[in-house]
Amino acid sequence: MSYYSTAEWKRLRRHQLQAKPFCTYCHELEIRTPATVVDHIAPHKGNKALFFNPLNLQSLCKTCHDSAKQRLEKSGSLKGGNVAGIPFDTNHHWNQP
Repeated sequence: MSYYSTAEWKRLRRHQLQAKPFCTYCHELEIRTPATVVDHIAPHKGNKALFFNPLNLQSLCKTCHDSAKQRLEKSGSLKGGNVAGIPFDTNHHWNQP
């Protein structure tokens, strides 16, 4: 059985989109895009505790989920930056203390 079909996930998803209705990635660009996807920040890989952990969720628009998030998971870094030119990638040397 997929966790995505459970009532618990549907409640958690609804709560996430109500609490954070705009895309997290677009927000970094200072753009307000309605979020339609609830994404797991760290891939759960079937781990039930990680799957249902509300601290592991973020709201994304479908475009960011299907492009930027997929690139992040494949390459380990998020390309681009905000309007001030600060890189999104937290590992970039500009974002180091």
